[in-house]
Amino acid sequence: MASFKTMISISTHFSRTTPCLLWRSRTHIFYIFLLLLSLFFLSTSFNQRSPLALALATRLRFAANYLASFTSISSSNTCIVSDVRANCTLSSVTAVERTNNVIKDLSSCDIFNGNWVLDDSSSTPAYIPGSCPYVDDSFNCFKNGRVDFSYVRYRWKPFDCQIPRFNGRKMLEMLRGKRLVFVGDSLNRNMWESLVCSLRESLRDKRRLFEVSSRNEFRTQGFFSLRFADYQCTIDFIKSPFLVQEWKISDNSEISRETLRLDMIQGSKYSDADIIVFNTGHWWTHQKTGKGKNYFQEGSHVYDRLEVKEAFTKAMKTWAQWVDSNIDRKHTRVFFAGYSSSHFRKGQWDTGGNCHGETEPISNETSLAAYPWMMSILESVISEMKTPVFYLNITKMTAYRKDGHPSIYRPLEIPRTPGMFQDCSHWCLPGVPDFWNELLYAALLISGHELQK
Repeated sequence: MASFKTMISISTHFSRTTPCLLWRSRTHIFYIFLLLLSLFFLSTSFNQRSPLALALATRLRFAANYLASFTSISSSNTCIVSDVRANCTLSSVTAVERTNNVIKDLSSCDIFNGNWVLDDSSSTPAYIPGSCPYVDDSFNCFKNGRVDFSYVRYRWKPFDCQIPRFNGRKMLEMLRGKRLVFVGDSLNRNMWESLVCSLRESLRDKRRLFEVSSRNEFRTQGFFSLRFADYQCTIDFIKSPFLVQEWKISDNSEISRETLRLDMIQGSKYSDADIIVFNTGHWWTHQKTGKGKNYFQEGSHVYDRLEVKEAFTKAMKTWAQWVDSNIDRKHTRVFFAGYSSSHFRKGQWDTGGNCHGETEPISNETSLAAYPWMMSILESVISEMKTPVFYLNITKMTAYRKDGHPSIYRPLEIPRTPGMFQDCSHWCLPGVPDFWNELLYAALLISGHELQK
């Protein structure tokens, strides 16, 4: 097993020709606008009577042909995604972007090791709260009545470098003629919606964004596709919470029951995509998977009991084997988004856990939750793969953000009553997932801003 780690630093130089007072006035106008809009939504609802982890080094696994646009590279074409616990030989990549001046220099850096900083220099979030029609009602905290906006004022900043701010038009140019697919659970849908909204905001004519599939198709088939017509690119979401296949079997009495096929990938209609972003994690923490009784299946055999860690390992190996066997490494870039942290206090989502009232991130790294066992297994599996995988290790950056969840700000048809289920797993949009996409954007720039056809 190779033991190299490519660590990339992004240094950007932005010219600040706009006077400071203008920046501040734009920021103030933005927040006044939010206040007025929130009062509108609140009055409407009243009228309707609707009430992780320690610092980890960058996980990169890029083949040399992915980095052809860089001036120099000192790693093998089997660069391993691993962490500081491994005996790794650190290598560095220095690059100069060839077609524009957004990125001046790239040097060694862990872009996932940093903290959240207040950033009033940017006048607005990536898109105005409440403005994007593709934000799920469950993630639309502004529409659902949240009136504190501090959670949109923080920005992720690596300790040792700068990452370029998200540029929607530039990313659309990178995606021109391409297909980008998100495959995974509702946290990946959080990320997909964030990206779609960020890119939509950059369009001069927003009528040129079309639904390829309907919302009803998403409800029935777990598939949603949007097409940016002027760029001839599509961005899809495919629901696959375990990545392996959910299944049903019948016993001798012909009673059907659910199982999880650890030896079979769920769906495969995206193997020819140009970019695929996978994720899984939260569904492996549910009661049924945790107990592991008469649920996990391989072939025709259903395990009477199988520990969830062993089941997860089998599932990830099935996923890895499918990727290695079906993905054209010269054509498709593979990303894996890490575990997104939850912040339930005094229980879980179904036992009274809550996060309401949180308005600031965790400030002390020692207060972060332990690194999820699932991600350690995932990293081990990825390290054995033939296919280059870029690991978007968002676990630590999300572990800080106890303030960014919908909590009680659920869809308005859900009564806001004492003891209601709070959402402390997903994220308000705009919000934290916007910065996952900023790291995805940076990763695409790192690996060569012009995708090979």
